Amino acid sequence: MKNNKYISTLTNGLVKENPVLRLVLGTCPTLAVTTAAINGIGMGVSATLVLICSNIVISLLRNIIPDKVRIPAYITIIAGFVSVVQMLVKAFLPAIDQSLGIYLPLIVVNCIILGRAEMFASKNAPVLSALDGLGMGIGFTAVLTLMGAIRELLGAGSIFSFPITAEIIDPMVIFLLPPGGFFVFGILVAVSNALAKKAGKKPVEHLGCKGCPSRSFCERQECVNE
Repeated sequence: MKNNKYISTLTNGLVKENPVLRLVLGTCPTLAVTTAAINGIGMGVSATLVLICSNIVISLLRNIIPDKVRIPAYITIIAGFVSVVQMLVKAFLPAIDQSLGIYLPLIVVNCIILGRAEMFASKNAPVLSALDGLGMGIGFTAVLTLMGAIRELLGAGSIFSFPITAEIIDPMVIFLLPPGGFFVFGILVAVSNALAKKAGKKPVEHLGCKGCPSRSFCERQECVNE
């Protein structure tokens, strides 16, 4: 049973509770940086590292941080790890840093990271919190990479800068622009909801306690009573 809980926590973020397609969180960086597949990987891996580290620290300090200042405390912890990740990317991957631009430091206010800190890490042990961060990060990275690959292929005729269709058909530049991002995002969300419906699961309609996929892990009294 214990192993099942670990596996369930790790895999929730991949499909069932995918932060982008199922919970519809983090749409700003999702739409902004996915003009190329490599950008999706860069943003996803950076956010995953921050997710794992911040979840562990917040879980360790969950009984120490006063409830009234928990959000500022979470943001401070997250900001520290984002600064470290940003410096590492600047030092070792300057091209990725330039491509991601302002969206790399804006991981601090990414609602996926803050949401998992509030919903999961502040209520669970460090190991489970680390697995939750890893699962959510992998799900986030996978969607960003997929969106980046689709938009890059259709908009530039290449994937990871390798020419695929550029010499066969003219690239549709609109897919590298905001309208193309919204179009691809909408298609992926529709496909995700269709697959969930086919599997007998209702699409996420609201984020209240009754509709929250993480309700089973939540220890808030109002969630327990519903």
